[in-house]
Amino acid sequence: MCLIPFTISTSEVGVIESFGKFKRMAPPGLGCLICCVEDLVGRMSYRVQQLDVRVETKTLDNVFITAVVSIQFQVLQEKVYEAFYALTDPRRQITAHVFDVMRAELPNLELDAVFEAKEDLAIAVKGALSETMTQYGYQILQVLITDLDPDQRVKNAMNEINSSKRLKFAVAERAEGDKILKVKSAEAEAEAKYLSGVGVAKQRKAIVDGLKTSVKDFTDGVKGTNSKDTLDLLLLTQYFDCIKDVGSAPNCKTTFIPTSKTVGDEMRTSLLQADMAKSK
Repeated sequence: MCLIPFTISTSEVGVIESFGKFKRMAPPGLGCLICCVEDLVGRMSYRVQQLDVRVETKTLDNVFITAVVSIQFQVLQEKVYEAFYALTDPRRQITAHVFDVMRAELPNLELDAVFEAKEDLAIAVKGALSETMTQYGYQILQVLITDLDPDQRVKNAMNEINSSKRLKFAVAERAEGDKILKVKSAEAEAEAKYLSGVGVAKQRKAIVDGLKTSVKDFTDGVKGTNSKDTLDLLLLTQYFDCIKDVGSAPNCKTTFIPTSKTVGDEMRTSLLQADMAKSK
């Protein structure tokens, strides 16, 4: 009797037939076949496998979308016989079930709802596959919706809508900000003008009170003088102070001063006329 050696890798099992009939499973390690009697017809892996299925269908609002569904599955050790002999091509079987579920679920959802229902779609696909594939010796470990890809024109339109909404909000916020700035600026200007008016009023009151006190003190202190003489003296003093300020300015080179004998009366008359014009 001639023996033919063979090896089975870890996490695999060998299927051995004798004259076309299943005989036994070969565990990992070294094994032997009886020459011309037994035959190693296949190997089944216990490792987790992944199958990516691309499904193209349309949504409730008539938008075509391509979904990529990733299925992670493995062979059940206690059902290796069913996994090897029940299905000719298990991957095509899984793909058919994925197409059936996705093309039944997606047409009931609008495009925006599809992206929110990824988890529900994955659960629906896993439930349908688990119910069917378990009897054939396959365990469905996980189903993931890894991609949802509508037509490029649809994506551009969605981005444009989102951009327009954000631009609308930005314009509204900018307008509100400009409004607040203008209101605050107007309030500040009104407050400044009010305070400026109060300051001018207090300044004028202080000037009047000072002049009143000065005239009274000068009249009482210098005998034979009246209020006119006091005002003339004050106006003359202010005149010389004005000439001093003008002459001490950095850009002042030459100052012309009138020398007429009646300059005091003329200056007093001019100042009084100007003051009367302001009061009118």
